[in-house]
Amino acid sequence: MAGVAITTSSISVGSRCPWARAGAGAVATQNITDPAIGNEVLDLLDSGLTAPQALSQVMADRPHADYRQVTVVDISGKVAHITGGRILGTHAVSEGDFCVAAGNLLSTTAVPPAITRAFAEHSTVHLAERLLRSLEAGVAAGGEEGPTHSAALLVADQQSWPLVDLRVDWSEDPIAELRELWSRYEPQMIDYLNRALNPSAAPSYGVPGDP
Repeated sequence: MAGVAITTSSISVGSRCPWARAGAGAVATQNITDPAIGNEVLDLLDSGLTAPQALSQVMADRPHADYRQVTVVDISGKVAHITGGRILGTHAVSEGDFCVAAGNLLSTTAVPPAITRAFAEHSTVHLAERLLRSLEAGVAAGGEEGPTHSAALLVADQQSWPLVDLRVDWSEDPIAELRELWSRYEPQMIDYLNRALNPSAAPSYGVPGDP
């Protein structure tokens, strides 16, 4: 599996910043965001390039690259990141085994290391849970300097669509709401997968019109 957990002060972070693809890896494109970076890097990972190779190729001579902060993990666990010279506020990056954390407008540079430490500490849980716990650890370490308003949790597994794609587009407490969404979605996650792969094995949820 490959995935991203992310939060920010602006609206709808899940629509433009996290990217993940089965068999390829995951990308977070941050700061003054260029969403096109996500799929461009994933296409190169899909072709067999490593995270450092793919990120280097996409960002080489790219217009406005100094405004971008990008992190990449490929499916074999190699990581890469770039932080441009015009990144906003306090910023930092931390690499771990099979993970990388980055942020800007941070309250402290201790936030990304707290995220990668938490990722290492929770290796036995589902990747979505592991990513969410890591994000929560970053918030506990100080998080963003100001209030955050949106958050997202994205995990790709074996199919061409995400196994987990949960978003809080605007909230006064997006991490708590993302946690609530995951707690509700996790027990039904495999049922929804079965609806796609083996509909006869998928349960009815008893909604009107579904006997």
